[in-house]
Amino acid sequence: MDPSFFTMGMWSIGAGAIGAAAVALLLANTDVFLSKPQEAALEYLEDIDLKTLEKEPRTFKAKELWEKNGAVIMAVRRPGCFLCREEAADLSSLKPRLDELGVPLYAVVKEQVRTEVRDFQPYFKGEIFLDKQKKFYGPQRRKMMFMGFVRLGVWYNFFRAWSGGFSGNLEGEGFILGGVFVVGPGKQGILLEHREKEFGDKVNPDSVLEAARRIKPQTSVSEKK
Repeated sequence: MDPSFFTMGMWSIGAGAIGAAAVALLLANTDVFLSKPQEAALEYLEDIDLKTLEKEPRTFKAKELWEKNGAVIMAVRRPGCFLCREEAADLSSLKPRLDELGVPLYAVVKEQVRTEVRDFQPYFKGEIFLDKQKKFYGPQRRKMMFMGFVRLGVWYNFFRAWSGGFSGNLEGEGFILGGVFVVGPGKQGILLEHREKEFGDKVNPDSVLEAARRIKPQTSVSEKK
């Protein structure tokens, strides 16, 4: 057999493999393979069971969080993640203005691992609750697995958070994607629903503030009279 023929064959296989890898990398950086989020209905969120993180925890329906004054709620992907800590700090920077509007800031986590929630608290200036059934991450839970590490947007987000001085750890489940909600009181509904599409895809704080300004506080029966 002619050695040049063998060499050409190997070169063709190698070129084909490189081409296939390049196409795969290109597709991984589009939204083609990303699972599409399903919007949550107000009734779905209202019925979620949350639990306080006290020594004697209390279970309550999520609608208590926004029933009177509305609320901004962060569904944290993983408290130890430095990207989540960055987003928590961004939301916390809005707290003085949210307080002026009378709108509380909350977060939910899907698990309580060692001191992760306590270590997250310095970055987040609101109460944190446990969503053990992971309902705030639904109705259709979306995951980003190892594909996230070949997405240029994720690496940009890594660099942005590192440059901002944020650090974290690898404790806990971090593949189920989180999000941020702004919910109005009563039946006003969901005013903003941001679903994380990749690691570090944080909500725009200006959008959160704009949605919070649209909240109409509930008027009590006595006030109506």
